[in-house]
Amino acid sequence: MEPTNLRFGGGATDTILSPLIAILLVVAVILILCLPRRYAIAPLIFTIFTVPLGQVVVLLGLHFSVMRIVILAGLTRLLISGRGLKGGTFPGGFNWIDRIFAFFALAQMVTFWLMYMGIPPIFKSLGSLVDVLGAYCVVRFLVRDREDVRRAIKVFAVVAVVVGANMICERALHTNIFLLASGVKAVAAVRLGSVRSQGAFSVYLTAGAFGATLIPLFVWLWSDKKSRAVAVLGIAGALGIALTTVSSSPVVACFAGIAGLCFWPLRSRLRLLRWCMVFSLIGLQLVMKAPVWALIGRIDLTGSSSGYHRYMLVDNFIRHFGDWWLIGFSGYDKWGWDMWDLSNQFVAYGLNGGLITLTLVLVLLSLCFAGLGRARKMAGRNLNEAWFFWCLGAALFAHVVAFFGMCYFDQMQFSFYFLVATISVSLSGAIRQPVRKLTRPQSLWELESESDLIEEYQFASQAIEGTSDPEPELPEPDLRVSRIFYR
Repeated sequence: MEPTNLRFGGGATDTILSPLIAILLVVAVILILCLPRRYAIAPLIFTIFTVPLGQVVVLLGLHFSVMRIVILAGLTRLLISGRGLKGGTFPGGFNWIDRIFAFFALAQMVTFWLMYMGIPPIFKSLGSLVDVLGAYCVVRFLVRDREDVRRAIKVFAVVAVVVGANMICERALHTNIFLLASGVKAVAAVRLGSVRSQGAFSVYLTAGAFGATLIPLFVWLWSDKKSRAVAVLGIAGALGIALTTVSSSPVVACFAGIAGLCFWPLRSRLRLLRWCMVFSLIGLQLVMKAPVWALIGRIDLTGSSSGYHRYMLVDNFIRHFGDWWLIGFSGYDKWGWDMWDLSNQFVAYGLNGGLITLTLVLVLLSLCFAGLGRARKMAGRNLNEAWFFWCLGAALFAHVVAFFGMCYFDQMQFSFYFLVATISVSLSGAIRQPVRKLTRPQSLWELESESDLIEEYQFASQAIEGTSDPEPELPEPDLRVSRIFYR
């Protein structure tokens, strides 16, 4: 059946925009178009995460949410001034992360149209393409180097403080200030007697994930002495956001990000840890009476979680592989009770885009993690550089864990796309710029392994190539010497 309400985003049939939000939107668009490029990311982020998604402008039957309007403003800025910037529209060029993300966005658009077929789904898929690929391109254009990353994370810290303060008040007063300012019902959500704050988000789950996934980025920001006050406020706001939702999924994502940071001392043993995890899951599958994914149903940190629903959702998703693998499946609500609620982002990707979309997401995550791992190794003994890439990886890991407990269908999409775009530009910068200063050659006594010895020679040759002096001949490293030292 053709969804007749899907017109460039679907939803409301009439414009819903309060006067206060309209003024904020006009100011944000002007700032995005007129501010210097390095500051234009601030009004974009602030507007997206402080305005509810239900605020929408309907023009000729086409739906433009506030988030979509500011993204279109960013795309306009990109088209006007993108080619004139140093380094081109996208610094570092269009790399494999960018390509896979573009394929993923296009696959989502095509499979959705093929699933429903008709004119309204075309408009809906085009609107989603603006939200996904448009948002990614805007961030990729505005965030061009390490200082831009730092500046954007500071903006997220300010947003976290504002949203966190509102959500604490929402839990205490049972009134959502963001919704009240938007002119809609402002009563807080209550589940089993517990108030679940949601701020400007569509549901408390995504609100909690927003705070949980930002904590590793704020921890990295704390490493800059000039930004520690902002970082501390950001961490406090992010924790307030995650905890006031009283939901297990955001809390688990918060623990995952912090655990990822705590594994920093074991960074040279990650391969061993990964294989231990794989064999542990295989062993559990062999000894458990239920499938290993039934462990999802055991998670309940708040006493009001629905882990069993998430387990059944994944179980039905796997058992009905034949229904969705080609282009997705719209009849999943018939699989069982409450199966319409896609509280798993991986399941949502598969049901809304088929196996190709799910595969592209997994490839994208794999490329990001692998690239961050290589960049961390390239940083060598520059711990500040390596710590930056490690924190990005911890934030991405928090997103992956959050995927198992919720569906990113509101502003949380932008938070994920921002992180992927930031990883892309950071890896491009790691390739183009030296990651540490050349100092005196390391002595053999200071090297930890043969790989360190090879790394020192490679780094020396790369540094010499970047100078204007004639390139001297470097002797090949004699690995026999290092073997003698390590025996």
